[in-house]
Amino acid sequence: MATSLRSRAEALAAQLIFGLPGAARRLIAGRPIRLDGQELALDAQLLLRLQQLNRVSMSAGTPEVARQRILESGHLVSGKPIEPVRTQEIVIPAEHGPLPATLYVPEGLPSPSPLLVFFHGGGWVIGSRASHDNTARYFAKHAGVRVLSVEYRLAPEHPFPAATDDALAAFGYAHSKAADLGVDPDRIAVGGDSAGGNLAAVTAQVTTARGGPAPAFQLLLYPGVDASTRRRSREIFASGFFLTDADMTWFIDHYAPTGVDRTDTRLSPLLAEDFTGLPPAYVATAGFDPLRDEGEAYAAKLRDAGVPVTLSRQRDLIHGYVNFLGVGRRFREATSEAAGALRLGLRA
Repeated sequence: MATSLRSRAEALAAQLIFGLPGAARRLIAGRPIRLDGQELALDAQLLLRLQQLNRVSMSAGTPEVARQRILESGHLVSGKPIEPVRTQEIVIPAEHGPLPATLYVPEGLPSPSPLLVFFHGGGWVIGSRASHDNTARYFAKHAGVRVLSVEYRLAPEHPFPAATDDALAAFGYAHSKAADLGVDPDRIAVGGDSAGGNLAAVTAQVTTARGGPAPAFQLLLYPGVDASTRRRSREIFASGFFLTDADMTWFIDHYAPTGVDRTDTRLSPLLAEDFTGLPPAYVATAGFDPLRDEGEAYAAKLRDAGVPVTLSRQRDLIHGYVNFLGVGRRFREATSEAAGALRLGLRA
C-alpha cells in the first residue's frame, strides 16, 4: 500500500513539474545542454534531472532488482493507459514451451487489419510487456493496427539466441494464425525499441533469407544492431543520457557472455553481407544516444541495397523516448511520427 501511494505521489509530482511554465522547467532542468552540434530538448533534460533525483538506473544490482526497479519507475513517465484499446492474452506455442503475448486492438478497427509484432526494449535483460504497455497501446491506436506484444525470454536465465528464437516463433505464429487474430497476413510488420529493434531486424533478415513468409515492414526504434564494435556515439554519450556505456556493457555481458560470437548476424544484424530484398523500414535514432551511429549505419546499408527506408534522427532526444509518453510533448511528437510511418508502411 505504501509503495502504491508513493508511486502515485511521484507520478503526480512529475506531472506537476512538466506542467510548469517553460521558464520554471528550465530552472529545474538547468542550462541547455549542447553536444555534437545538437541541443537536448527541454523535456528530455528535465526527465534526466528527475531520473537523477530518483536515482533510476537500468543496470544497478542484479537483473531481478533491475527489472523490478524499471517496472516501478515506469509510472513516472508512461502516463495513463491509452484508451479505447482492447487487450487479449495470447499463448504462442514455441519449442521451449508457451510464449506469452498480448494482443492490442483499438476500438472500431475492422478485420482483417494490419498487425505489428512488437518486441520490447531493455537490453534483452529487463523490460516486459507491462513496461511497454502504453507504447503498444499508442501504436495500436495511432497507427490503426493490431499489436502483438511478445514476452520473449530474458537473459541471463536465457542467453543468446533465446530471444531471437522467440521473436521468430512469434512472427511465424502471427502469420500462420492471421485469420484467428483478425489480421491480414500480407500486412504484418515487425518492430521494437532498442533490443526489441534488434530482434525485429533479425527476424526480418532470417525470414527473408528463408524465402518463406516475411514481414511487410520494419519499425526499428533506436535499434542495437552491432554488438561487436564501439562507435563514436557510444563514446560521446557514454553517461548522463539515460542509456549509458555501463548499461550497454552490463546488458551484452548478460545476453552474450564469454564464448558467444558477437559478430553472429543473429546478434549483430548490421554485419550481414546481403540486405537485398528486406522489407521497407522506418529507422529512428535519438541524437543523444550511444546507439545512434549503429542505427544510422543500418539504415545506410538498407538504402545501399535498394530497400525503401526512412531514417529519422530525433536530434534533441534520448534513448527510450517511446516509453516517455506521459510527460511533456516532445516524446509524443517523435512517437507520433513513428506511428504515422507504420500506418503508411502497412496501408493496403
